[in-house]
Amino acid sequence: MSRIAFLIVMMTFFAVLALDIVVPATVLSVMALSNWFVLSGMPVSLTREKAA
Repeated sequence: MSRIAFLIVMMTFFAVLALDIVVPATVLSVMALSNWFVLSGMPVSLTREKAA
């Protein structure tokens, strides 16, 4: 019985550990994609600083 409980605890730990990696990676990917969408819709004159 104790081996089964240990197995369940370890499975839960590693499942949460995987989510701990996947969720921030997904959020960062969505942020990068939205940044790319915004920058791709802007005119070139607004994205680059004008030389003095």
